Order: sequence, then C-alpha cells, then structure tokens
Amino acid sequence: MFFITILFACNGVSTEEEIHNHLEKAVSLESDFVDKQNEITQLEVREQEIYSEIINLDMEEYKEITELSEEAITIIEERASLIEVEKESIDASQEEFNKIEELISKLDNEALKKKAHSMYDTMQNRYQSYTSLHEAYNESLKLEKELYNMLQTENLEQEELTNHIHKTNESYQSVLEANDNFNQYTVKYNELKKEFYELADLNVTFKEDDAANA
Repeated sequence: MFFITILFACNGVSTEEEIHNHLEKAVSLESDFVDKQNEITQLEVREQEIYSEIINLDMEEYKEITELSEEAITIIEERASLIEVEKESIDASQEEFNKIEELISKLDNEALKKKAHSMYDTMQNRYQSYTSLHEAYNESLKLEKELYNMLQTENLEQEELTNHIHKTNESYQSVLEANDNFNQYTVKYNELKKEFYELADLNVTFKEDDAANA
C-alpha cells in the first residue's frame, strides 16, 4: 500500500504542526520497510522457482534435490534477516508516532481532537497488525526451512511430506490474511490523516509515495 507524505510550509509551530511533524517523521522512519520489499519479493520468486524445480525431479536425482534445497534454505535465511530490518523500521516509526498522544489532548477544537483520536487508534491497530504479520511470516519461514530439510532425507515418507506441505500452505494463507489486514489499516490511516490535515487547515500539499507491505 502507500503512505501519504506531505510537503508542508510553516510559519511558527502550533500543536497541529507538531503533530504533523511527528506523523511525517514516522513515515520517513519506515523507509527501510519500503526498501526491503523488492528484495524480499525477488527472493520469494527465486525460492518458488527452486521448489518447482525440485518437485519435477525424481528421488533418484537426490544430489540435485539436496543442492537446490540448500540454496532454498540460504534464501529463507536471507529473507529472515530482511524482515528483521523491516521490523526495526516499523518499531522506530511507532516510537515516533506515539509522541503525538500527549499532543492530541492539547488540541482546542473538539472535532479535530476526535479525528486525531481516530487516526491514532487506527495507526496503533496498524502497528499491531504488523506484529501479527511479522509473526505469521516467521512461522511460514520456519515451516519452509523444515520442508527443505525434509526433502534432503533419502527415505522420506510421502505421507510425512504431504502433511508438512499442507501445514506450510496453511501458514501461507495466514500470512496473506495478516498482510491484507495490515494493508486495510494503512489505507484507513492515510484517509484519516488526510482528513485531519484538512480539518486542521494546515498548509500542505499531498503527494503519494510508494509504501510498505510484508
């Protein structure tokens, strides 16, 4: 999805402008989150290619299966490292965003204050949904790694493999659902932030930036 970033002209700093500054800094702190998305996607594509290669091989081609499985495990470990960088970026963003909580109470306009509370609650839900997404993704990586280790077992039982593939596919579904939830909160937050800026009558120009998905 995307975050709406703002080009802002200010003359002095009001409470509304202070909130604005924290909101936009929170966006900028998610830059690593955005930057790592393409790398992760490329690794996911390569791993899917490897999996397709493996399932088209016979068990007699054990050496090739083993080599491909090891490559896949390396990719999984790279993905795990990248999503930890992502999480650090999200955590930094949340720490900055939380600074607006005490400022909201200082707003004089009740309608603006209500809008700010809605915006704040939605963003907190977004951060919580990212935590769920991060956990689901890590669980998926764990199951994938186990799968590729299993594929290196020469006398692997078909039933055992089938059961693990089923469990791994279920984990993928959990990741997709968590990601969709995260994206929905991102869209809702962007809408509320824009409404807050308009209601606060801030002198801003809206610009859509590419943004962050898990």
